[in-house]
Amino acid sequence: MASMQALVFKGPGQIELREKPIPEVGPTDALIRITTTTICGTDVHILKGEYPVKPGLTIGHEPVGVIEKLGSVVTGYRVGQRVIAGAICPSFHSYACQDGRPSQDGQAHGHGYKPMGGWRFGNTIDGTQAEYVLVPDAQANLSPIPDGLTDEQVLMCPDIMSTGFAGAEQANIKIGDAVAVFAQGPIGLCATAGARLCGAGMIIVVDGLDERLAIAQKMGADAVVNFRKVDVVAEILRLTGGRGVDASIEALGTQATFEAALRVLKPGGTLSSLGVYSSDLRIPLDAFAAGLGDHRIVTSLCPGGKERMRRLMQVIETNRLDLGPMVTHRFPLSRIVEAYDLFSNQRDGVLKVAITP
Repeated sequence: MASMQALVFKGPGQIELREKPIPEVGPTDALIRITTTTICGTDVHILKGEYPVKPGLTIGHEPVGVIEKLGSVVTGYRVGQRVIAGAICPSFHSYACQDGRPSQDGQAHGHGYKPMGGWRFGNTIDGTQAEYVLVPDAQANLSPIPDGLTDEQVLMCPDIMSTGFAGAEQANIKIGDAVAVFAQGPIGLCATAGARLCGAGMIIVVDGLDERLAIAQKMGADAVVNFRKVDVVAEILRLTGGRGVDASIEALGTQATFEAALRVLKPGGTLSSLGVYSSDLRIPLDAFAAGLGDHRIVTSLCPGGKERMRRLMQVIETNRLDLGPMVTHRFPLSRIVEAYDLFSNQRDGVLKVAITP
């Protein structure tokens, strides 16, 4: 049986590159030869043991590649075609999918329910940090890459761009709204760009790194707040004339950022939470107005499916947004463990790493 190189999770704090069989293609599947993938913050949560997956699983969930084989019932695609698939690859025939929540796909036939069930790559099935990945329900999830777009231009679409945009979409942003975005890592930067595209009138971003705040201004931020230098809540209230923001987006996953995002909301505002939390959250009584403030707290898992991917790539193709500069480092798959060390420790100004088999 032919084999491939793949990065597998061994246990908390342990990953290794090893040989695995190239997956067999079923009738509804597609085998993709990976040309570029990347490392996500969620992968670091997996590495640290903060999000549980089975030992031996290939991790990673952001595929850009070329169709190597197609299942017998998959139509409308061809071998050799450049494609992406979302980090969320729903079946579109589960109860959750037909209820309009494809990211929460759960069990396809209703036998039990698993939250975040639409997230399969590197979670419940082998993922993309390998030479090949098997895409399930390929008809619903493969999206052709437009001619003229490079791998790195579309690398953020499967997860980072889709997640950041979902945070803005779920925040109920109206034209002219004031929006605060907490944390300007890759997802937060995409949330900032998404808020601008949604029509926000004032975007205030928060981070502790001046270089990320500078990038955020290129993405559409109107005001930047360095939490190491000022009281974030007081500064945002000052910038909004004491009104607070219409929407806040939390893109880190800590108690401190969640609480600050709640404290800067106007009565009736929306807190859109994108962070992956690794411990219980507390909601402060005063900031929550004892439950009487008409606040909305919403969470999002990035939408998947080929139509979502098509829309995101169209934003890039028509020059509404260029996320290529977010790739700051490049490694071959053979050095992916080294890339994890760089990314998880946030050295050398890293934002996103391109991994090429």
